Amino acid sequence: MPFLFVQMARYEHLPIYKKAIDLAVYVENAVRGFSRYHKYSIGADLRNLSRRVVTLIISANSREDKLMALMTLRDTIEELKIVIRICKEVKAFRNFSSFQYAAESVVSLGRQTEGWIKSAQQNTNNRTIIKR
Repeated sequence: MPFLFVQMARYEHLPIYKKAIDLAVYVENAVRGFSRYHKYSIGADLRNLSRRVVTLIISANSREDKLMALMTLRDTIEELKIVIRICKEVKAFRNFSSFQYAAESVVSLGRQTEGWIKSAQQNTNNRTIIKR
């Protein structure tokens, strides 16, 4: 049986991917400092969401029609913002600067995602005009 090789789109060069990886690594290290109670509850949610953002970026980049994947990415980033905010409110972060870095990073990811969505919408509109 012949082996079918499907080439994935490259994503390592994307600024949004680099930022998401940085955030995921930061979250892994920050959650280590959470109390036992927070580490295994909200800390687990935080870790899972930060990793999910990375996988959604890879998925969106490799699709022909990126818009739906980008909408899912935007929703996941919003969920991550909420969890980070809850972590701050329950004092899970060791200090304010830990929260601040995570919050600023996720806001940056949200902005980059919005720009990517606008670009994808323009590309979709351009393809529709060309097909007519």
